[in-house]
Amino acid sequence: MASVTDKKYQRGTAENEAFLDHETNELLNFGVHFPYKDGGSTWLDSEGNPDLSHGVETWITSRMAHVYALGSLYGGHPGSEELVDAALKGLTGILHDDVNGGWYPQVFTDGTHVPGKVCYAHAFVILAASSATYIGRPGAKELLDEALKTYNEHFWDEKAGLAVDTWNTEFTELDPYRGLNANMHSVEAFLAVADVTGDEQYRQRAGHVIDQVLGWAENNEWRIPEHFNAEWEPQLEFNADKKDDQFKPYGATPGHGIEWARLITQWALSTYPEDESARKPYVAAAEQLFRRAVMDAWDADGAPGIVYTTDWNGEPVVHDRMHWTLAEAINTSATLAKVTGDTYYDEYYARFCKYLDECVIDHAKGSWFHQLDQHNHVIDTVWPGKSDLYHATQSTLIARLDPSLSIVPALGQARKAGK
Repeated sequence: MASVTDKKYQRGTAENEAFLDHETNELLNFGVHFPYKDGGSTWLDSEGNPDLSHGVETWITSRMAHVYALGSLYGGHPGSEELVDAALKGLTGILHDDVNGGWYPQVFTDGTHVPGKVCYAHAFVILAASSATYIGRPGAKELLDEALKTYNEHFWDEKAGLAVDTWNTEFTELDPYRGLNANMHSVEAFLAVADVTGDEQYRQRAGHVIDQVLGWAENNEWRIPEHFNAEWEPQLEFNADKKDDQFKPYGATPGHGIEWARLITQWALSTYPEDESARKPYVAAAEQLFRRAVMDAWDADGAPGIVYTTDWNGEPVVHDRMHWTLAEAINTSATLAKVTGDTYYDEYYARFCKYLDECVIDHAKGSWFHQLDQHNHVIDTVWPGKSDLYHATQSTLIARLDPSLSIVPALGQARKAGK
């Protein structure tokens, strides 16, 4: 594996710091037009303008509240607090189901809403409320308390040690589908709650999920099953007829293996800060997940980039490159480089940053292209426009922060230290 010699892409250099710093500010500047007139976040088009055909979505709104909480800490990005408040207005207003509790997945400009209550979206409400609580926004702690109460009542299955996925709007009928995408973002949210509030039961809960995910992964050559039935039996052929589904694609999703690897490492570092022997097997498992994913998916078809999905033998199925997979690869390679000291991860970090600069950043209009084909040409069959800034913004920061902490408190800690 030939080395990337340009210092712009090498972790820890002044040149890489400048590259990341520039991109953080570019992203924060790109997203400032997201607020909807009644609160919440619109979906952004390719130029950063609202695409109202998507209405207002809970997960997008929550992500943007989280991003601009980061913005408020990142050198006091002008107007970030007001943008957080605009997102929170949507979560306490039009997106909230005042009759049945919880949050609608999506509300359209005519006031109608998509039916159902989705764990994935509720996990992001918890993340947003945690981040807004950390920076002291009005009403954020009350929102967090309600989000946790709703999640605990309807989505957390204590017996399984995992989260269920989808209810009907009234919370009276539970869909038999179970999935790990919602559980992954629940782990992210649980760690944020523990770091922000000090309530360690959520860190312990994250550990319950992680232990089960690792069991499934280890028994499947470190390719994580994504989809399950109500008895938590893997459904490896789920969506075989809809292989590029936006949230439930067929097969293995290497980007999720990479994302899990970082969250597992964060959990292990924060759970066993003084006990290397206890955290060592978790870090080793995270390394296995990362290495399997990049072996299967990076440059898998003769061009740089991470393919969206593979089959259970590691062969590419959907060759498109999604921006979020690259963002998570940057995060995790930096994290594992810091934690293990292995230059293998630094080599990949440099490759990912180079590919980001050359193919994924839109240097003309801002933000990142959300979907590229296998030849790295921009397409929009799964991700039209540039919906939000969550993955991209985080990936410009995590490499520079404490890997044992959730990103908002980690950035707050770094700012207090004058870094």
